[in-house]
Amino acid sequence: MKTTIDVPEDLLHRAKVVAAQRRTTLRELVLTGLDEVLGKKDKGVNMAGAFARLGRGMRLGGKFLVREEIHGRR
Repeated sequence: MKTTIDVPEDLLHRAKVVAAQRRTTLRELVLTGLDEVLGKKDKGVNMAGAFARLGRGMRLGGKFLVREEIHGRR
């Protein structure tokens, strides 16, 4: 599917340079970037849900330890 977007000229130039350095096309660079951003968002939502479920059944602590306390140097 084709679509048109308005990209600032300096951003487009930088993207073309990066695409050339990576020996890929601008299209592939954009698709890779979209996949990465959308994948991170999905992972973040899933991770937040996992921590919420974990917290319901367990005490997750809450006290921050100082390095010296951990190693018994205090």
